[in-house]
Amino acid sequence: MIRVVLPFHLRNLARVESEVELALAPPVTIRAVLDALELQYPVLRGTIRDHGTLKRRPFVRFFACQEDLSHEPPESPLPGAVINGTEPFLIVGAMAGG
Repeated sequence: MIRVVLPFHLRNLARVESEVELALAPPVTIRAVLDALELQYPVLRGTIRDHGTLKRRPFVRFFACQEDLSHEPPESPLPGAVINGTEPFLIVGAMAGG
């Protein structure tokens, strides 16, 4: 099971309390996780990725095993610790300011 941690506002939107668990067949990629997440929680479609292009929204970041995966290609495989469920895949709302 892949463990996914959502930011507070997306947890509220999806009506989940903590982590989300997803069962995925290999290969486990960023795209596969996001596809499964949007399939299980349709209300999240368009909040993490653009509806048309499926590109990551500007103020959304992806982390796993203390690494920023936000700019990795969607077909990038996730680290083994995420695949085996020891570490979560984090979706984080980025902060901006001036």
